[in-house]
This record gives sequence, structure tokens and C-alpha cells, in this order.
Amino acid sequence: MPNAVNRSRRESLKKVLLGGAALGGFSSFDWKDEMPLKLKGNINHGVCAWTMPDFSLDELCIAIKEIGFNAIDIVGPETWDTLKKHGVECSMCNGAELGIPHGWNDPQYHEQLIKNYSEIIPVVAKYGFKNLICFSGNRNGMDDEVGMKNCAEGLKKIMSLAEKHNVVIQMELLNSKVNHPDYMCDLSAWGVELCKMVDSANFKLLYDIYHMQIDEGDIIRTIQTNHQYFGHYHTAGNPGRNELDENQEINYPAVMRAIVETGYKGYVSHEFIPKSKDKLAALSHAVQVCDV
Repeated sequence: MPNAVNRSRRESLKKVLLGGAALGGFSSFDWKDEMPLKLKGNINHGVCAWTMPDFSLDELCIAIKEIGFNAIDIVGPETWDTLKKHGVECSMCNGAELGIPHGWNDPQYHEQLIKNYSEIIPVVAKYGFKNLICFSGNRNGMDDEVGMKNCAEGLKKIMSLAEKHNVVIQMELLNSKVNHPDYMCDLSAWGVELCKMVDSANFKLLYDIYHMQIDEGDIIRTIQTNHQYFGHYHTAGNPGRNELDENQEINYPAVMRAIVETGYKGYVSHEFIPKSKDKLAALSHAVQVCDV
């Protein structure tokens, strides 16, 4: 990219950040001198919007392109025009789910879920996006096998529409030990069996590395064995769900190499909550850590 364009983008981002009183702490932009990063291209990076609450969506779009990637996770239809304006991909769409506790494992929600997903799947496709999140729901005393069958029964009713529009419905694996007590889809083996039961290339698992480190560990072997069922990845440091630095236990370069070796071409989105004041520096660092 020409130097003049680089300077223009840097100045645009600086004005955006300095223009918001809520963005205090960005007293130094030294880390940006080498932006955008010279990425290797083996990992398609994204960021989950909710982890960067100090930034408007416009600001976040400008910032991630300055860092050197162009995808944002977990935003709904009301935001997609903004993403399109900036040439940013919605790497994981939301907006059809009823919240994490109320998911496909409970038949009482099937009618509303089917309606919601049937309405939003064509919209996802219209915008040129591909992935749409879903959740199992909490157990609430339900047996895991019963919950799996309920999920499969409900999900099968939207699969033909998802297949028609080339949209992949992705159920997120979440830990039930720390962050989401009682959540049913808390082990990769359960999710893999559900994928087999649904039996559609348009249903996969969102494999959250942080969550699965907590509930089962053995991350690399799990990815190597089950990668065909994983359609998306999230990162965060454990414990704490913070930066991907030396204060947490996951060897992210090794995990990323394992993902690349499977032939995966989708997105790895960063879903950590930065503790540092310079949120963009933390995000830039995470991208560099995972850029193998």
C-alpha cells in the first residue's frame, strides 16, 4: 500500500480515537508505527465486537483495518450496513438466537427459533456473509442425550434453508465450569455427536479455545481429530479471559499451527477482554501471537 495511504489511515484512526472522551489512555501511538501488520495469511483474523465496548462500530472497523485484518464477530443485521461501508466481513453473525440459556435443546423454543432463523438466514446470505451462531441452551435438569436429540430435531427444520443460502449454522462450545453454568454444549464430543446427528455440511461447531481449555483441555489433539466439525474458532487467555500473553496457559502459536495444518480456511476471532488501557495494542499483539 502506498505510504501516503498508510499515513492517511493512521491519521484517520488517530482522530477517531482522540475524538472520544471514553477512549482515555491512548496517550501513545508508538505501537502503530508498523501498522498494518505484515501478516502471513495462514490465519484469517477477526475480533468479537463485544470485547471492545469503548469503540463504536465505525471506530472498530477503522481500527482493525489499520492493524491489518477485516473481520468482526457477533454483530447482528442492524450493524451490517456499517460493516459493508468499511469493507469489513461479519465473520460470525448473530441476531436469531434467544440468548445462551434458551436454545435448541428445549422444544418449547423451537417454534420461535425456527421463525427467527428462517427470517435471518436469507438476510445473512443477501449481505454476502456465511456464518450464523446458535446455542444449545442450558440443561435445566435435562439429560444430555435427550437434549442432543431435541437440538437435532429442531435444527434439521432449518437446514434445508441454510443449505439453499449457503449459510453455516454454528453452535458455540462454551464452558459450564466458570462462565456459563449448566450450558449443555460444553464438551466437544457432545457437539461432534450432534453434528453427526444433524448430518449437514451447513451445521458445524464454533470451537472456542478458551472455553474448551477450561472444560476439557487437550486442545490440539481435539482439533486434529475433529476439525471437520469445527467451522470457526475463538481465542482468549486462560485463566481470566484476557490477553494472549505470558500470564495465561494456552500455547496459542502451537494451537494455531495445528489449525493451519488441518487445512482450515475460515476465521479465528479474538474474544478476549483486554486488561491494558491500550486495547488496540492488546489486539494487535494477539494477532501477532496467532499469526503463524
